[in-house]
Amino acid sequence: MDNQNNSNQTERHSYKIPEKKKIIMGFNVVIRVLQSLFVFLVVMLLLGGALGLGIGMGYFAFLVEDTEPPTKEELQTDISDITEVSKMTYADGTNIAMIKSDLVRTRVDSEHISPLLKKAIISTEDEYFEEHKGVVPKAVIRALASDATGIGGSSGGSTLTQQLVKQQILTDETTFKRKANEILLAYRIENYFSKDEIVTTYLNVSPFGRNNKGENIAGVEEAAKGLFGKSANDLTLAQAAFIAGLPQSPIIYTPYTNTGELKDDENLSYGMKRKDFVLFSMYREKAITKEEYEAAKNYDLKQDFQPQQAANQNTEGYLYYAVLDKAVEAIMDINIEKAGVKKEDLDEIGLSQYEEQARREIQNRGYTIQSTIDQTVYDTMQNAVAAYGYMLDDGYGAGLVETGNVLMDNQTGKIIGFVAGRDYNVSQSNHALDTVRQVGSTIKPISVYGPAIDQGMIGSESRLANYPTSYRGGGELTNATNSGTNTFDTVRYSLEWSYNIPVYHLNEAMKQQMGDDNFAYNHYLSKMNYPASEAWAYESAPLGAVEATVLTQTNGFQTLANKGQYQKGYMIEKITDNNGKVIYEHKNEPVQVYSPATASIMNDMMRSVLDSKITTPFKPVVSGLNPDLANVDWIGKTGTTDLYKDAWLVVSTPTITLGSWTGYDIPTAMSPNSGDQNSNYLANLINAVYSVRPDLFGVGQKFTLSDDVIKSTVSSFTGEKPGTFTYNGGTYTAPGPNTVSLYAKDGAPKSQYKFGYGGSDANYSAYWGRYATSGSNNSRTTTPSSSNSNNTTPSSSEKKEDDKKEDDKKDNN
Repeated sequence: MDNQNNSNQTERHSYKIPEKKKIIMGFNVVIRVLQSLFVFLVVMLLLGGALGLGIGMGYFAFLVEDTEPPTKEELQTDISDITEVSKMTYADGTNIAMIKSDLVRTRVDSEHISPLLKKAIISTEDEYFEEHKGVVPKAVIRALASDATGIGGSSGGSTLTQQLVKQQILTDETTFKRKANEILLAYRIENYFSKDEIVTTYLNVSPFGRNNKGENIAGVEEAAKGLFGKSANDLTLAQAAFIAGLPQSPIIYTPYTNTGELKDDENLSYGMKRKDFVLFSMYREKAITKEEYEAAKNYDLKQDFQPQQAANQNTEGYLYYAVLDKAVEAIMDINIEKAGVKKEDLDEIGLSQYEEQARREIQNRGYTIQSTIDQTVYDTMQNAVAAYGYMLDDGYGAGLVETGNVLMDNQTGKIIGFVAGRDYNVSQSNHALDTVRQVGSTIKPISVYGPAIDQGMIGSESRLANYPTSYRGGGELTNATNSGTNTFDTVRYSLEWSYNIPVYHLNEAMKQQMGDDNFAYNHYLSKMNYPASEAWAYESAPLGAVEATVLTQTNGFQTLANKGQYQKGYMIEKITDNNGKVIYEHKNEPVQVYSPATASIMNDMMRSVLDSKITTPFKPVVSGLNPDLANVDWIGKTGTTDLYKDAWLVVSTPTITLGSWTGYDIPTAMSPNSGDQNSNYLANLINAVYSVRPDLFGVGQKFTLSDDVIKSTVSSFTGEKPGTFTYNGGTYTAPGPNTVSLYAKDGAPKSQYKFGYGGSDANYSAYWGRYATSGSNNSRTTTPSSSNSNNTTPSSSEKKEDDKKEDDKKDNN
């Protein structure tokens, strides 16, 4: 018995679990662990998804919080892009022109569009069109993930409804804010309109490339007529498939060039391959049978394309495109602001998309664009350039010497009239508003003399060195006809003769004193919307090597003529819709650039420029043409560039400013007399305008010195206060006669040995020594040998040396 019990115990203790059972048990444990992990992950994903969904919904709400939900009627207008002819008018409301659309379109109802075409566009662009509510969430997530990671390329994600929103209401700009608004509007459209209404609208407004005249076309009716010569209701399957493939890339897939010529086979193949893709999409979605698919794919569609026809001729000119472009800028800025985007943050693609959106809006919304242009003045200016433009021609270069002129109201910046060129048929470039050229010496009052007076550095009779000078990097700096007058000339005299060397020294001193190599641009020019450029910091900048348009330069002189207050030049007064609602209205935003004292001093000195007749015969010519114009208080400045490639003259009265540039379209040397030729032309242009609008010129009004101008009595020898001082052990007395120097700030300083800007020790020694006479106690007294009407010191012989009549009256570079 005991033996049996022992045997049983031994048997139980020696029992082993079979290997197979061990594996099964282990597998079960793993399964249970995995199940637990899976449940855990699911729970975490649900929690994370819920959190992510909450965050996503919150972010979405943030992105669209400032979007005003449009009404059904507003959406109808937006998505249908109902073409209503817009127009532009003169300042008094007289019609200039009806605005042409770049797109040729004809709207058709749903029943006049082939069902094949609807099936083709749905199968290709939006396979879930009949099921979704405007957005396919998984497609949006896929597209956003692709955009965020850069993996997967362009995965799409836009339904037909979203594409409609993007085309008609928003832009292609790739920001989360725009995408959020797109989704919101897509849902709203689906809520208001039927599927057939949506697809019909899409087919009516989408671009479809070019027709056989080379015209840009939109809508399936024009596509059907322009490609196949038939209605959109009569298309074959192959034709419908080709048209349905166009909206993705209209210009690539269109069969025609911009002249209406059929593309070569290589370029035509892109559209044909796209057509085959559309057919396959239709077959895949069971919209057509296999037999229909193969028959349409194998059909020779090229034979159906219409032959080329003559393109429509464009008869519009400078005024039409100038007003249209300025209106586009205004609407574009409004749309960018509405989108909550900063214009400076947009790249070229983004800007071009907003520009195209604005242009489309203007062309199709029935707007009335009221310009600032006076019809009588504008027509008179065009007649004048036709009658007197020949005065500019010199035979030096090929073709016509072109010109650009802008007439601006000083108080408001309103552009009253302009001349964009000699002949629109010869050159379509707008030389008044768009063409940028080197500005020559017309920049000197704006960028050097004006700021230096404003900072209290100089007065009108301060002295500037005019001795032979070189740039820091080497190379002689010269005036137009000499290497310097070998003396210290006054500010007024230097401006009258438009000398380069004195203004160079003054500009360098100003940069050093203000601690900013780009001081003039940063503190003055930028406020007047001069184009940003590193060239403003160059040594040659104050001599006119920088570039600007006639409009910009005229606006700079408007600022001085308007007591130092800049009013941005503008051409669009107001834009209203067809219900009279104001879409845009110009608002004056004045900027005080120079103090009134500075502006009045500059105007006083620029009067001397014209009165002296040194660089321009404008004053006697305009007075000779019309004695009444002799009573106008004229101020102004001339400018030429190297080899006389550009000639400028900008003149102002107390009420208006008129800028004039002349030159060849391709910068080419003109005659050395080009400055005088420009003056003669401008005088005749002004006389013509005066004959129809004399009230514009402010006859009887005068530029006067501001009440806060400081009139300092100074020695005409030093340009500083008379007095005695010591220098290097010697005693000096600044001699008379005394004169008055005009200051905007601080007044004239006491006389000192080194009284001017620029000049070496040797220059000062020569200047003082030239007039020195010996005195007792090692004192040194000086007496100028002569004076002239402008209280300048050079002797008559020195002036005669520089006064080569025909050469020195040419303006400096």
